[in-house]
Parts: sequence; structure tokens; C-alpha cells
Amino acid sequence: MSEPLSSRSSLSVHHLAVVVRDLQRAEAFYGGVLGLPVVRRWTDEAGAPRSVWLGLGGGAFLAVERVAADGPTRADEAPGWHCVALGIAPSEREGWRRRLAAAGVRIERESPYSMYARDPEGNLVALSHYPDEQGSTG
Repeated sequence: MSEPLSSRSSLSVHHLAVVVRDLQRAEAFYGGVLGLPVVRRWTDEAGAPRSVWLGLGGGAFLAVERVAADGPTRADEAPGWHCVALGIAPSEREGWRRRLAAAGVRIERESPYSMYARDPEGNLVALSHYPDEQGSTG
């Protein structure tokens, strides 16, 4: 029998994981373009790179996992996780726009609070500053 949850129990993000075919390209995007620091690297039984963990702040991390199989991708309109949104300050938005452009990463769409782009595998990544609109002082 499991212990009952405390009325004060809360969940937090421990880690997010994304599977990719090309670990090196994914690390170049998340670690290089987005600047997430490498926390740990993992290898498979043969000693080949299998996974890289990148820090997200607050103890959370992004696990980028290599897969060998090619498979279907989820359409944006289909049920399932939609994107990962990383927090930025409103004052950093234009700097991020320039950084993404310099890396050849196209901003796919925008809202008053977020810019959406794709990682090398086609996964949607947002840079978001909700609830502060661009140009606000809050």
C-alpha cells in the first residue's frame, strides 16, 4: 500500500527527455545555440555516446537520448506533448532572435510572449517570457 500524499505535496519538473537520431546535432542546438550547460554524458555498452544531459536550472535537466530506429513523427495538431518552452526575460527576446538567426534557426511563429523554432529533429521549442509581454517593464 502506498503512503498517502500530503496536502502540501507538490510536483516539480525533474527532467524532460527528447529522443533524437543525431545526438551530435541535437547537442549542438541545445548546448551550442541555446547555451544549456552539459551536466552529464552517458555511453552505451560499446562506449558510444548514448545521451547527454543539459541543465535547465532549478535542478531540472533535459535528457537528449540517441535512438537508432527511424520512426514516425507527431504532427503538431495530434495529441501529445506539443513543445518544450524555455524561459527568457522579455528584454532578451531580440537578442535571442539574432542568436537563432545567426545559427540558421528559423523562427516559425510568434505570440506576444513566445517565439517558436524547431530543433534539428523537428521538435518544437519555444522561448517564452509569459506573463510579461515584449517591451513591458514588469
